[in-house]
Amino acid sequence: MSVTHTTEPGVSAFRIAGREFTSRLIVGTGKYRDYPTMQRALDASGAEVVTVAVRRERLVNERGESLLDFIDTSRYTILPNTAGCFSAEDAVRVSRLGREILDQIGNPGASWVKLEVLGDKKTLLPDPVGTLEACEQLVKDGFHVLCYTSDDPIMARRLKEAGAASVMPAGSPIGSGQGVLNRNNIVLCLETLKQNDPEYPVIVDAGVGCASDVSVAMELGADGVLLNTAIAHATDAVMMAHAMRHATIAGRQSYLAGRIPKRLHATASSPWEGVISYIPGE
Repeated sequence: MSVTHTTEPGVSAFRIAGREFTSRLIVGTGKYRDYPTMQRALDASGAEVVTVAVRRERLVNERGESLLDFIDTSRYTILPNTAGCFSAEDAVRVSRLGREILDQIGNPGASWVKLEVLGDKKTLLPDPVGTLEACEQLVKDGFHVLCYTSDDPIMARRLKEAGAASVMPAGSPIGSGQGVLNRNNIVLCLETLKQNDPEYPVIVDAGVGCASDVSVAMELGADGVLLNTAIAHATDAVMMAHAMRHATIAGRQSYLAGRIPKRLHATASSPWEGVISYIPGE
């Protein structure tokens, strides 16, 4: 059953690199047990943008099936990513390969790239120097760069200044399922990036494990969430995709509605005045 895209009350569309989207959830296409499951999960998520690792060996599985045969390229904007790159030079080369592939099929994501330059294979944390270098090169080369980074607000600012179309601070390490470990840093990133530019898109990327993690990120004020493993490795990937879709909407609505302040002591929901009291002897 296909998901109908509707704007929920209070949740407006948002823009990235001049394009408008209704869904604020971006999902990946890797790690699924098979392509048909991935296809159903993408549909259930309601996402309009999906990421694809564009290294040549990842586009075709061991059965000779092409990933792109299971993605409706007329429906989704494909966001090529540089997963597995550990140098700026490698990331730039892979980005250009992605542009070439998507140009051939006429997908609007051809000029986009989700930039990842990783520091090592154990932590998969971003290499800040390589990331900044690659971002600068890709912007000069005409790419709209959506840039994965740590939750360091200073680095986030540098990447925006380098021309990133969106800065994407990590909630926690890639695939860890730990959720948003440092909420304060995400808020600092949001404040830094949106100062004098409130419409600048900030997307929390990496570390999500369940739907409540998505809601937390959205309640902090993030414009969107990008995730992959939490859906692909769930026991029921399609059901989890549904959950992530609803969590994105609920988190955004909660942020816009404005939460009550936290208090040390209780506050009665009803007034004390007029409470009926029992007086002995009456």
